[in-house]
Amino acid sequence: MKVSIIGATGYSGCELIRYLRYHPEVELTSIHSSSTKDEAFSAFYPHAKQLCTLPLETIDPEKIMTVSDLVFFATPSGIAKELAASFVRAGFPAIDLSGDFRLKTQGAYERWYGHRGAPYELVQCFDYGLAEFRQHKQSKWVANPGCYATAAELSLAPLLKEQLIELDSIIIDAKSGFSGAGKNLTQATHFTEAHDNMTLYKMNQHQHIPEIIQQLKKWAPELEAIQFSTSLIPVTRGIFATTYVKAKQPISDEELIAVYRNCYDDNPFVRVQAVGVYPTLKQVVGSNYCDIGLAYNPATNMITIVTVIDNLGKGAAGQAIQNLNLLAGFPEVYGLDQLPLYP
Repeated sequence: MKVSIIGATGYSGCELIRYLRYHPEVELTSIHSSSTKDEAFSAFYPHAKQLCTLPLETIDPEKIMTVSDLVFFATPSGIAKELAASFVRAGFPAIDLSGDFRLKTQGAYERWYGHRGAPYELVQCFDYGLAEFRQHKQSKWVANPGCYATAAELSLAPLLKEQLIELDSIIIDAKSGFSGAGKNLTQATHFTEAHDNMTLYKMNQHQHIPEIIQQLKKWAPELEAIQFSTSLIPVTRGIFATTYVKAKQPISDEELIAVYRNCYDDNPFVRVQAVGVYPTLKQVVGSNYCDIGLAYNPATNMITIVTVIDNLGKGAAGQAIQNLNLLAGFPEVYGLDQLPLYP
């Protein structure tokens, strides 16, 4: 299978290239940038010298559809919605890593992202790509989930599906490394602001909130709202999400683990930890894994869920490759069954 990447010079695009290099059934045939052309990829990323020799090209949908079988959009939100229509009209498969096609309610994108969204009919063409729970695995067009959303949804799915928690008790405290902010520099991402610091941002306004609720309501239609906060921590990669929920009935740690393993045992990229073991960022960095640890506190009747993913892996490029595998009928682990980067 031949693929192209639009937005190859961003962090997610760079990560797509790294994963695709190890995919036994996929050939990367072209890479594209809206701001650069006719330069080698290694001019931006010297670590790829001799490993990715493709030149960066301008974005030409007709040419992409001639040389490839599928296109990835690894662009910031607001770009794919302008480019995707020509691919959809031609019936050409596309996987979008931005937020342009995730929110299915009219007006939601405009409210949470702050600018005009894609036409409603185009948004409805895209299947929401939470890989472990895809309903339409052969959909030609996939809206890859956000990084925070992936961690939150995988954290809560087993409890919601089994109706084990009070729906008005969900509190998610999520922390991300700075690569999640992309390459554009802001005051918050200056070294002097980020080093030895932790910053909470977008309180009650993060664009992943409606995405998370949209997915959680598929498992619990009565759910109305969640409490969700996001912070930046001084690491390069990774999301560390701690979720607190009130149990409907007392439950042991062993029973909790059993619920999660029953849900995820057939999913190769979700690893449920043993009783009393809680995951760290280091054990998933550079990978498509989602690791989950659990605990129940009988004194408060609260369940704590600790979830870690790599925001560029399972939270972006890794899950996009996983969705490619589902679409193409490849084994789900192709291109992704490699050890995380440790230490």
